Amino acid sequence: MTHIQRPAGRPREGASEPLEIPPSHTADVVLPIAGKPARGPAQPLIIVGASTGGTEALKHFLLPLPANSPPVLIAQHMPEMFTAPFAARLDTLCKLRVKEAEQGERVLPGNVYIAPGHSHLLLGLAGGHYVCELSQAPPVNRHRPSVDVLFRSAANNAGRHAIGVILTGMGRDGAAGMLEMKRAGSFNFAQDEASCVVFGMPKEAIALGGVDEVAPLTELPGRILAHLRSGAHGKGDG
Repeated sequence: MTHIQRPAGRPREGASEPLEIPPSHTADVVLPIAGKPARGPAQPLIIVGASTGGTEALKHFLLPLPANSPPVLIAQHMPEMFTAPFAARLDTLCKLRVKEAEQGERVLPGNVYIAPGHSHLLLGLAGGHYVCELSQAPPVNRHRPSVDVLFRSAANNAGRHAIGVILTGMGRDGAAGMLEMKRAGSFNFAQDEASCVVFGMPKEAIALGGVDEVAPLTELPGRILAHLRSGAHGKGDG
C-alpha cells in the first residue's frame, strides 16, 4: 500500500481550519479609568448597552421617551452594515431624533446616538460640552462597539449626571463598566430576566453590584423618567 505524505502543518482535505479566538481585552486598551469623574456639564444623560435581542428591546425602550428627554448614547452589538439603517428605522418611530454617532458631534437633549458597528462609542468632553468620540481601538470583551467602553467613558466624564441602563444580551460586556459608573455616582437600571431574550449581560451586572434597580423592559422608561423628576439625580459629590 502506498502512503501519501501531506505537507506538515496543513489540515487534511476536508478538515476545518483551526478556530482562532481573539483575545478578550478590557476597556483598558481604549481608555484608562479616571480616579475621579471630570467636571462635565450638569446635564443628565442616559447611557445604554445591549446585545442579543437588543434591537427590539431598544425600540420598546425608546418609544415612550418624550422629545425633550436627556441625550441617549447606545452601544448595541451589531455588524457595521446594520447600524445606520437601524438608527434610521428608529428615527421614523420615535419622538426623539435617532442617528448613528459621529466623531466630535455635540451631545444634545432630544437626540439618540447609536455606536457605529465599526467603532467604540465614548462620551467625551470638549469646550465644556459633552461630545461623541469614536475609537477603532481593539475589541473589548470581543466586541466593537463595546458596552464596557461606553460605560467607562460615562464614568470618567459624567459621573453622577449619567443614568446607566443595561438591556438583554449574551455575555458580560457592560458589567464592569456599570460598576465603574455606579462608583462614579451614576444611578443604574437593568432589564429583568423575564423580559430579556438572553439574561446574560444584566445578570452579570447585577451580580457584580453595579445595578440600583431591576425592572421589566416595559417599565424601564417610566422608572427612569420618574427618577429624573424626583430631583435625586445628579446629587452628591461626583
